[in-house]
Amino acid sequence: MKKHIILFLAIALAATVSLSAQVMTGIEVLRDHHFSELQGKRVGLVTNPSGVDHNLTSTVDILYNAPGVKLVALYGPEHGVRGNAHAGDAVSDAVDAKTGVKMYSLFGKTHKPTPEMLKDIDVLVYDIQDIGCRSYTFYATMGMCMEACAENGKEFMVLDRPNPLGGNKVEGNVVEDGYFSMVSKYAIPYLYGLTPGELATYLNEEHVTAKKAKLTVIPMQGWKRNMKFADTGLPWVAPSPQIPTPEHAAFYAVSGVVGELYAFNTGIGYTLPFQCFAAPYIDADKLCDAMNALDLPGFRFRPINYKPFFKVGPETDEAMKEMHGVQTYITDLDKANLTLCQFYFMQVLHELYPAAKIFDANAKRGYGMFDKVMGTDQIRLRFSKNYKVADIVDYFNKDADAFKAKSSKYYLYK
Repeated sequence: MKKHIILFLAIALAATVSLSAQVMTGIEVLRDHHFSELQGKRVGLVTNPSGVDHNLTSTVDILYNAPGVKLVALYGPEHGVRGNAHAGDAVSDAVDAKTGVKMYSLFGKTHKPTPEMLKDIDVLVYDIQDIGCRSYTFYATMGMCMEACAENGKEFMVLDRPNPLGGNKVEGNVVEDGYFSMVSKYAIPYLYGLTPGELATYLNEEHVTAKKAKLTVIPMQGWKRNMKFADTGLPWVAPSPQIPTPEHAAFYAVSGVVGELYAFNTGIGYTLPFQCFAAPYIDADKLCDAMNALDLPGFRFRPINYKPFFKVGPETDEAMKEMHGVQTYITDLDKANLTLCQFYFMQVLHELYPAAKIFDANAKRGYGMFDKVMGTDQIRLRFSKNYKVADIVDYFNKDADAFKAKSSKYYLYK
C-alpha cells in the first residue's frame, strides 16, 4: 500500500513540476533561437522590471550579454526601466547604472519616441508584462512605439507574454471620439482579451495605429487562452507597485474606474490595492450583506475595517482615517464581470446612502478622468440618473462581441 502511495505522490509531483514549467515567454524563445532575429542589429529595448525570464534575469541584461546583439538604447515607460519611479511621476532620461546604456523616458514630456531617440537603432524591442486592461498605460506605450518605428523606418518587435486575465475575457465599450488619452489610447474595449503580441498585430493590421509598422512577434510556447497566470509556472514581477500579484490584474479592473472619482478608498494606501470599496461613513456589515445579496457571478464580499497608511492623491486626506466597507473576493474569474462590479457597488451605496453625492465627491477634479478611463461620457450620464447598473449594461456591452470576433483573426494561441 505504501508503495502505491509513494508512486502516486511521485507521479503527482512530476505532473506539478511539468505544469509549473510549461510556458516560455518571448524572450526565452528568442534566446533559445540564439537571438537569430536580432543578429547584427542595433537594438533598442522598451521594458521595465516585469521583463524577466524564469530565473528572474532582466531582459535588459539578457540582450546586453547576447552574442551578436548590440543593445544601444533603453526606453522607460511609466515607473521606468528599472522601476524606480512612482505612479504618475515623470521618468527622466538617464544612463542605466548596470550596463551603461542610455535610457530615454517615455513617461514625462515625451510619450512617443522621437526621431532623435530612434536614430541609433535598427529595431525596437518591447518586453513588458501587461494586465489586459485599457486604462493601464503600457499597451499605449507599445502602440506609440510601434507608430514611431513605422514613421522612422525602424523595425518593431514584441516579445510576447501572457494576459493574466486569460485570452477570452472581453468587457466594455470601445473608446469614442473625444475620449482618447493615455488611459484610452486606442479603440478597444476596457478588457481586450489579447496578449501584447496579439494586440500589437491587431493594431497594426487593422490600421488602428496611424501607420503600419514592420512588426515581428516572438510568440510564447505553451500558453493557452484559458490559462490563468498561476497555470503558466512563470514568476510574477509587479509591472507597477499596485499590481503586486497576478490576481491584482483582475482587481485593477474591479475598482480602477471608480477610483478616479476619489470618493472611496479601494485599498490603495493599504495592503489590498484595488480589492476594497470603503469610506469613513459606510456600515461595513450592511454593505457586505447588500453586495452578497446581489449574488453576482464570480464574486463574494466580506466586511472590512482598516486605516490606509498613505493617501491616494493630493485631493484626498485618507491616511490614518478609519475606512469601512467590503473586501472583494473573485471566486470564479471566468464568470465574473470584473468592470461592472464597481457599478454594482455604487448602486448599493446609493440605496444605503442616497444623500451621498458619489459623482460630486470631488467637484474640483471633475469627471474628465473617469470619462477618459471609460472611453465615453455615456456610462456616467446614464448611470448617474438612477444609479442602476441596468441603465448602462447594454451600452457597456455593445461592442464586446464584435471586437472579439474581429480580434480573433489575430490570435496566436488556441
